[in-house]
Amino acid sequence: MSDHHTYKQIELVGSSSTSIEDAINNALGEASKSLQLMEWFEVVGTRGHIVNGAVGHFQVTLKVGFRIANS
Repeated sequence: MSDHHTYKQIELVGSSSTSIEDAINNALGEASKSLQLMEWFEVVGTRGHIVNGAVGHFQVTLKVGFRIANS
């Protein structure tokens, strides 16, 4: 095993009609279908879509870090 790790960072935007937390979980859930070794996330932005004067969708921008295999 290596004495260090190398990581890759990507940016995702998750959305949900119910909450910011669901938007985060939706983004991570979808990403986990094709990315392995995800280890951390950072919320870098929050915004929403307004419908008839109320929140229609929450949108959350995340930076997600994942470890490069065998590093």
